[in-house]
Amino acid sequence: MAADSTSINLAHAVALLTASVVAVPLFRKLGLGSVLGYLTAGLIVGPFGFGLFSDPVAILHVAELGVVMFLFIIGLEMRPAKLWALRRDIFGLGLVQVVTCGAMLSAVGIYLGGLSMPVAVIGAMGFVLSSTAVIMKMLDERGETATPGGQRAVSILLLEDLAIVPLLALVAFFAALDGNSAGETQPAWVSIGIGIAAILAVVAAGRWLLNPLFNLVATLGGREIMLAASLMVVLGAALFMQWGGLSMAMGAFLAGVLLSESTFRHQLEADIDPFKGLLLGLFFLSVGMSLDLSLVLNEWAIILAGVAAFMVAKATGIFLIALLFGSSWREAVLRAALFAQGGEFAFVLYSAALSAGVFDQRSAAVMSAIVILSMALTPLILLLLDRVMPKEEVSLDGVDLAEGLKNRVLIIGFGRFGQLVSQPLLARGVDVSLIEIDVDMIRAAGNFGFKVYYGDGTRLDVLRASGAETAEAILVCVDNQEAADKIVQLVKSEFPVAKLFVRSFDRGHTLRLIEARVDYQIRETFESALAFGKAVLVGLGFDPAEAEATARDVRKRDDERLALQLVGGFTAGRSLLRGNMTTPEPTPLTQPKTKATPLSPTTAEVMDKDKAPKP
Repeated sequence: MAADSTSINLAHAVALLTASVVAVPLFRKLGLGSVLGYLTAGLIVGPFGFGLFSDPVAILHVAELGVVMFLFIIGLEMRPAKLWALRRDIFGLGLVQVVTCGAMLSAVGIYLGGLSMPVAVIGAMGFVLSSTAVIMKMLDERGETATPGGQRAVSILLLEDLAIVPLLALVAFFAALDGNSAGETQPAWVSIGIGIAAILAVVAAGRWLLNPLFNLVATLGGREIMLAASLMVVLGAALFMQWGGLSMAMGAFLAGVLLSESTFRHQLEADIDPFKGLLLGLFFLSVGMSLDLSLVLNEWAIILAGVAAFMVAKATGIFLIALLFGSSWREAVLRAALFAQGGEFAFVLYSAALSAGVFDQRSAAVMSAIVILSMALTPLILLLLDRVMPKEEVSLDGVDLAEGLKNRVLIIGFGRFGQLVSQPLLARGVDVSLIEIDVDMIRAAGNFGFKVYYGDGTRLDVLRASGAETAEAILVCVDNQEAADKIVQLVKSEFPVAKLFVRSFDRGHTLRLIEARVDYQIRETFESALAFGKAVLVGLGFDPAEAEATARDVRKRDDERLALQLVGGFTAGRSLLRGNMTTPEPTPLTQPKTKATPLSPTTAEVMDKDKAPKP
C-alpha cells in the first residue's frame, strides 16, 4: 500500500481514522491530551513509521482547513465590539511579544547557532509564529478560551496571523540582498496594500452581503443548501484572504466575527463544528507525519539544542512581557508554556525562504523539525506544569472568612438550592449562618442582601469556626455529592447533636444518606418534577383534583420503592415504576391487547440517577 501512497484512497482514509480512534482516546486516558495523540498517530502511519503515506505535505494542505474552521468558530464567539475591546492586546501585547521574541531568538541563532543573519532572523520569526491549532485546541480542552487569559491568547494569535505578510516581505528583502530576487517580486508596500484591501473587502462583504445571502438560502433552500452556504462562506473568505497574501485562518476569523451577531450564528456553528473537528485532527496527524526521523537521528544534537534554546528563550521573553503587561505570574507561566513553540505558519515562511534561496535544503529541514518537535512537546510541558504548579490561590478581597459564627442554623452551600432553602427560615426570623467556597457566588449574593462567609464545609476546622458545635440544625446544600458525603461523615462523627438535613442528587445518593442516618434528605429534582408533571396534566385537560391525586400516588409509590430498596437493594421495587414499553397479550377472543411492563434494571437505574444541572 505504501507504493500507492502518493494519492489518497479509501484504505488511507480508514488508516487515518483507525490511528485517530486508537491513539487519541488512549492518550486522553493517560492524561496526555488529544493533540499529542494525533501527532503520535501521524508519526506511526507516516513515511517514517509504517510508511502508509509518502506525501504528508499534500494532506497538510487539506488539513489546514481544520484550522480555518476552528478560527471561524472562534470568530462567531467574538462580536465586533468585543474584538474592538481587545485592540490593545492585539496591537500592543501581541506586537511587543512578536518583535521582542523575534529579536531574542534571532540573537540565539546568530550567537549560539552560528547562523548568518538572514537565516537566523527568518528561522526565529518562523518559530515566533506559534501554532494556532495547538494553542486553541488546548485552551478549548482546558475550558479557558473564554477566560480573560484565553482572550489575550487569542489576541496574540491574531497579531501573529497578521505578521505573516510583513515576514514574507522580509524574505523577499533578504533574497534581494543576496541577489536571488525574482524579477516579478512585488515591493513590500504593494504586498501590504493588497493585504489591507483584502481585509476591507471581506469586512464589506460580511457587513452587507452575508446576512441577505443566508436569509435567501433559509427561505428558498433546504438543509443541505444551508450547509453548503456555510462552507462556502468560510472557505471563500479564507481563499480570498490567501489571494491577498494573508493567512486563510484570518479570513475565516473575520467572517465569523462579521456573522457573530447574525440570527444564523448558532446554525452556522452547528453546521461547521463536525467538519472542524475532523479536519483539525487531520491537521495534527499530518504534522506528525511530517517529522523526518532520519533527519532527527542524523542531526539530533543540532535539533535538540535548537528545540531547547528556542523554547527556553521564547518562553522567557513571553513570561517577562506578560508580567510587564500586568498579567499574574500564573497566567504568565501558562502563556509561556502554551506559546513556547513554533507553528504551522513556520512551514509557509520556511518554504518561501527555501524558494527564494535564503534557506538551503538542510536549513529548511532542520528548522522544520525543530518546530514540529516543539509542537509535540507543548502538551507534555502543560501536563507537567499542571502537576508541579501550586493550586491557584483564591482572592478573598471583600469576602469574610467563616470565623466565630454562632447561629441556630448553619447552611453549607449557597447555590441555587441553598438560596431557596434559606427563604422559609429567614421569613420566620431564624438566625442563619451561610458558608460557600465559590467566591464569585459570595460576591453576587452580597448584591442581593445576603451575608455569606467563605468556608469549605468538608474541613473540620471550618465547621467548628462556622458554629457547627452549637447549631441546632446543619443543612448540607452543596452541589457535589462526594463533598456532601464527607460533610455528613464529619457532622455525624463530631457534632452528633445537630439535626442534619441534606440535599440528595439521585436515588443512589439517597440510599447512602439514609444509611448514614441523616435526619432528612430529599432528591433535589423530585418535588419540582412532580409539580411540573401535575401542571402538564392540567394543561392537557385533566381535572386539577385528579392531577393532584396522581401526583400523590407517584409520591406514595416512590416512598414504597425506597423502602423496598433499603431492604432488597438498588433494583428492588421495579414493579412500582410505570414504563411506556408495551407487550402484546392475547385475550380469550384472540384480540391483541397491550399492558405496561415494568422497567428493566438499566432503565430503572437511569430514572433513579437524575443528574442535576450545575448552577
